Amino acid sequence: MSGNLYRRLVLSVLSILGAGVLAVAQEAFGSYAPYTVFGVGDLYGSGNAVTSTMGGIGVATRDNHFINPVNPASVTARDSLAFMADVSFYQGNKYFRQGDKRAANNTANLGNLILSFPIYHHSAFMVGVMPFSSTGFGYISEYDDPDLASEMGSITYTASGQGSLYQAFLSAGVTLWKRLSLGAEGIYYFGNTQKSYYETISEASFLGAKNGYDMNLKGVTGKFGLQYDQKIGGSRLVVGATYRLATNLKGTVEGYRYSTGSAATDTLYHETTDLGGLATPVRLGSEIGVGVSFMHADKWRTEVNYSRSDWTGTGLGTAAGFAGNLIPGTGNSIFTTSVSQSVNAGFEIVPNRSDIRYYFNRCAYRAGAYYKTEYYKLDGHEIPSYGITFGMTLPVFRWYNGLTIGVDLGRRGSHQNNLISENYIKFNIAVNIFDIWFQKIQYN
Repeated sequence: MSGNLYRRLVLSVLSILGAGVLAVAQEAFGSYAPYTVFGVGDLYGSGNAVTSTMGGIGVATRDNHFINPVNPASVTARDSLAFMADVSFYQGNKYFRQGDKRAANNTANLGNLILSFPIYHHSAFMVGVMPFSSTGFGYISEYDDPDLASEMGSITYTASGQGSLYQAFLSAGVTLWKRLSLGAEGIYYFGNTQKSYYETISEASFLGAKNGYDMNLKGVTGKFGLQYDQKIGGSRLVVGATYRLATNLKGTVEGYRYSTGSAATDTLYHETTDLGGLATPVRLGSEIGVGVSFMHADKWRTEVNYSRSDWTGTGLGTAAGFAGNLIPGTGNSIFTTSVSQSVNAGFEIVPNRSDIRYYFNRCAYRAGAYYKTEYYKLDGHEIPSYGITFGMTLPVFRWYNGLTIGVDLGRRGSHQNNLISENYIKFNIAVNIFDIWFQKIQYN
């Protein structure tokens, strides 16, 4: 191994560790949405900036120009001598509405950091870190009952929460008979979330209350993928599938409730629950995905995906800390787990990758659309999300290095059934790195 290659490998490992530290440091800024009060928050998905600009596809994507983290089998779609890396960030702007109430917020966070190397002949691996889910909410309301106000003064209810669950992963794949690619991935989940709820009474003779949860979560699971690549003249048809195993969450949930006020303070409830010791475990749901893509030469491609994730029986709907502001023994949450389903479709066109005269002919232009239902219901009502995406990759320097930019315009929730509607616009930016490392030195 040459000195330059050794230094590059060391820097790559340090970059992965640094990304993990950065992710933990930024966990408070990963999401802001009232729905994240429930479960493990908003699910990020397994894609990157490139796949998200095509509506969130990736199950059947085989492209040697960039890393595809959606399907571990796609890691073998690469130049056998190439080192590849992908670093992305996202920024979101959201507008909320419930009845006559309005609110807005914006957030930003690390999207992912992924590295990919060849192993031997038709095999390769990738390693990286990205968010799995994010929690972020904050709201204030006042009780307007005149009888209570005349006796107790103003009564204010405040809720806030922040945190993220991240996934570090290592994937490996191999291609057999030049058509069938198989991949496997090990995933480690880790993160911390805090949720707090306050009741404040202005009349000093009455005590308010505070309750909440401090959740330190971790878990291990696996994901498997396959892709079959069939040439049809100058075109290619790829069929893909993925399956992620359900996993039991480990770690602890510290729940507490105590009275607050100038007259007295008293601890009403405090308990630390070891999730690994529960008779009925708390789980993350399994997920299956299928997809088909069609590519013509090196000019355009289109892809359609379907995924289904089963969260029923995961225990999130009744577990303290996951079921919203549910105080032990007070009843049931309005939150119940469900089956999440999504349909994603996207299209990409590159006018001429080899054009040396017109720069924008070498750019990749993408668009897509998606529709999905969340992994939970509120008061028995599904929470749908749908949107359209646009983006492009700008070539930089040589090889397949590029800068990817994208936008996601969508909506979640509904104005009906006292639900919250959430209109959002999300921006993605990523640096796609490609270099030839693994070649023998011919001359000294």
